[in-house]
Amino acid sequence: MQNEILKVYSGSIAEELGVQVGDRIISINGEEIKDIIDYRFLMADDYVTIEVEKKDNNEIWELQVEKEFNEKFGIEFKNGIIDKAQSCRNKCIFCFIDQLPKGMRKSLYFKDDDSRLSFLQGNFVTLTNMKDEDIDRIINYKISPINISVHTTNAHLRIKMLNNRFAGNVMERLERLSQGGITMNCQLVLCPGVNNGKELTKTIMDLYKFYPNIKNVAGVPVGVTKYREGLFDLRTYDKSMAEEEINLASQLQENFIKEIGVPFIRLSDEFYVLADMDIPEKEFYENFDQLEDGIGMIRIFRENIKSTLNNLKKGIKGEFTLVTGVSAFKEIKSAGDVISSVNKNLNINTVKILNDYLGHTITVAGLITGRDIIKQLKKVKYGEYIIVPKNMLKVDTKMFLDDILIEDIEKALNTKVLVCEYTGEDLIEIINEHAGRNNTCQNQ
Repeated sequence: MQNEILKVYSGSIAEELGVQVGDRIISINGEEIKDIIDYRFLMADDYVTIEVEKKDNNEIWELQVEKEFNEKFGIEFKNGIIDKAQSCRNKCIFCFIDQLPKGMRKSLYFKDDDSRLSFLQGNFVTLTNMKDEDIDRIINYKISPINISVHTTNAHLRIKMLNNRFAGNVMERLERLSQGGITMNCQLVLCPGVNNGKELTKTIMDLYKFYPNIKNVAGVPVGVTKYREGLFDLRTYDKSMAEEEINLASQLQENFIKEIGVPFIRLSDEFYVLADMDIPEKEFYENFDQLEDGIGMIRIFRENIKSTLNNLKKGIKGEFTLVTGVSAFKEIKSAGDVISSVNKNLNINTVKILNDYLGHTITVAGLITGRDIIKQLKKVKYGEYIIVPKNMLKVDTKMFLDDILIEDIEKALNTKVLVCEYTGEDLIEIINEHAGRNNTCQNQ
C-alpha cells in the first residue's frame, strides 16, 4: 500500500502523536505525497499539517506538527522512495546486468535509473528517462548531490554507447543542473577503443567546465563476464592499456591541481592494480568521496592499518583466513603479513578467490559468490575463522550474489565466518575480539 509506514521511532514526534506502523501518510500541508522527495521537502518546514489514514479503521487524522526546521518526524516507509523505482531505458553496450547468467534472483536483473535513488542511496542515473519538468523538480527541491553516469560527452558516441537516441543531450542537462546549483558526481565506465584515449580527454575537459558543481569524476574499467553471447564486442584492459590511461589522466590531474588544488578526475584502484603501479598518496583522494567507485579503497585501507596497528593486542593467539578477490589480493595479503609480524602468535593466511561463476576477467571482491568461496577454500588449509568483506554481501543481509548465506559457508566448511568492512581499523578490531576464543565451529 502506497505511503504505508513501516517503522515509528521510539521517542519521536510521530510516536507522541499516536502514529502507528501500518498507518498511511495522505498529505502534508494539503499536498499529495507522490514520493520520498515530496515528503522530505514538505516536512522540512517548522510547522506542518499532516493527514494520516489509520490502519485499524481507515479514519483520517489531521495532525498539527510544530517542530524545529528539518527536525525528523520519526518514521520510515515500507517502500523507501514511496513509489515504484524508474527502470533504465538504455541498452548500454557495457551493461553488467546483461552479462549475468540466467537463474539468479529476480531483483538482480532490475536496472534502476532513478534520481531519487541517486540522492538517497548513491545510485547513478543517466538522465535519459527524465523530462524537463523532472530536471526542474531536482533543481526546485535541491536534490543534491546527484550521481550521474556520463561515460562520454560526445553526443553521437553516447547515443551509441547507451543505445538510446535520447542520450545525446547530456551536456545540456548537466548545464541546467549546474546553473540550478546542483552538486554532481560523474562516473565514466571506460571501454578500450570506444570512449578512452582522446575521447576520455574531451569528456574530462567538457565536464571540467562545470566545476565546482561537478565535484568529482570517476573513471572505472569496463567489467566483462563470460556471459556476453550476442552482445557488443568489448575488450578489457590489460597492463599496457591501464598504464596509458593512468598516464593520460596524470597529465590532466597535474593541471587541475595547479588550477583548483584537486585532481578532479580520478581512476579506480583497479587501473593501478592492472598496471602494477602504486596508488597515489592519501592527499590525492581528498575526502575519499568516491569509495563506492573503488577509488581510494586501497589507500584508505593501507592508512587505517598503519594507524591502528598499535591497537593490536599483544598476547592473543589465533588463526584467520582473509578472503578476497584477485584485484585486492596483494594489498590484503600485505596487511595480513604486517599484522602477523607484530604478533607472531597470529597465523593469518590470505586466499585469492578466482571468479569461476562470472569468469576470471571479473577480479573485484564484491562480485565473488559463496559457491566459489566454498569450492576453493576446500582445496586449502584455513584457520579458526574466515573473514569476508562486507561488499560481497547483499546490502543489510548475509547473502552472497548467488544467494548462498554465511551460514551455508559455515556449514560447508565447519568454520565460523566473520564479516569485515575491510577499511583497515575494523580488521584489527575483529582479530582482537575473536582471537583466543573457543570457536566451536572449526574445520577438522
